[in-house]
Amino acid sequence: MLQIQTFTFNPFQENTYVISDQDGNAAIVDPGNYDRSENQELLDYIRSENLKPALLLNTHCHIDHVLGNAFVKRTFSIPLLIHEQEVPVLNSAKVFAPNYGFNQYEAAEPDGYLQPGEVIQLGKESLKIIFVPGHAPGHVVFYHEESKQCLAGDTLFRGSIGRTDLPGGNHDLLLAKIKSELFSLPEETIIYPGHGPTTTIGFEKEYNPFVGTNARS
Repeated sequence: MLQIQTFTFNPFQENTYVISDQDGNAAIVDPGNYDRSENQELLDYIRSENLKPALLLNTHCHIDHVLGNAFVKRTFSIPLLIHEQEVPVLNSAKVFAPNYGFNQYEAAEPDGYLQPGEVIQLGKESLKIIFVPGHAPGHVVFYHEESKQCLAGDTLFRGSIGRTDLPGGNHDLLLAKIKSELFSLPEETIIYPGHGPTTTIGFEKEYNPFVGTNARS
């Protein structure tokens, strides 16, 4: 069974996730921890649960989702995996960081690339990589089929979608990919977004004003 723990970090109120299997094998997804207290909160949870971090995953590489990459890599000596199209986005983070007040941002290099359709093993659990660009050019989501849980980054939110006015954004592409890739998942699938509360595919298919049944044209 996959356990998902949510942390909300940094001024962007970004959701950082620690996922783990029954044996304590863990992956850290989109670490937004920036200051000392946030680093400690993440560490305290991992230590209290006796977790063994094995992977560091980014759904995409906007600044609010990568602030803790260097800390996590250094602390746990684990590889950072991203989609290859996110490399320019990750590289630009160090340029944009001071503009958002993150003057102590520390860059981290990726150690490998995620391939759409590939399955990542976390101990006994499997995560499918699904490609959902539009908010960011190389945005991926991670789907755990057995428990019907999806770490969706900034693609789909409760009652909303990811913004598409940042470099590499594409509004029409995001709408199309949500409908073709995410809405093909079972309606009971729980969506863990990059910001805000969880939702379900069924709820968004019916009520989301951008892509739901009654979406505005």
